[in-house]
Amino acid sequence: MPTPQSRRERPAKPALTREGIIDAAVLLMEQDGLQRVTMRRLAQALDTGPASLYVYVANTAELHAAILDRLLGRVDLNPDPGADWRERLDTVLASYEQVLFAHPTLAQAALTARAAGENYLALLESLLSLLAEGGVPDRQAAWGVDLMLQLSTSSAAEHSAQREDSNAERDWIQLRHALVTASPETLPHVRAQADNLIAGAPAERRRWRVDTLLGGILATEPPAR
Repeated sequence: MPTPQSRRERPAKPALTREGIIDAAVLLMEQDGLQRVTMRRLAQALDTGPASLYVYVANTAELHAAILDRLLGRVDLNPDPGADWRERLDTVLASYEQVLFAHPTLAQAALTARAAGENYLALLESLLSLLAEGGVPDRQAAWGVDLMLQLSTSSAAEHSAQREDSNAERDWIQLRHALVTASPETLPHVRAQADNLIAGAPAERRRWRVDTLLGGILATEPPAR
């Protein structure tokens, strides 16, 4: 029978830090999904008590926002400098969507999470600098970035959820059938536009969305202060 080990003989646990807590939270999220990242579960992973974590993170919402910000560090903010500013803007947004798409539960949470860390600020700086290069006025650029990120986040959340849904292919077939068999008497426009409603690869739709948003942002001033 092995001799019981005294607590004094055990290796000392690494000191808790905010960075170490977020590192562990990201690992837990990538293993089990964001919904499993709670203060209690994280404390177990770190071999400590939940109360110890609250010294560094105020609550679960702040923890999830910190996880989001950490992963935003993976967004490509250095697109090809030889490309047009619109192309580079599309590249940054595509990379942002891909980071969220790779983590379905995070994509859903990003719809409401309030990230405010250095990586989120770096993303804002990149987008604002590209819009400034394109001659977009400051206030229109500031409001426009918010709209772009909202739509990109929604798109990533939708497509990542569909990827995880075992019924997604069946639902897509049912939708297409409903569109192409819609009554030409009561739903003439739906029937006529059935193919157009579901046409286009995701990348094509994203680029069209970016171009459409830019057109509106350039043409529309925010309300007067």
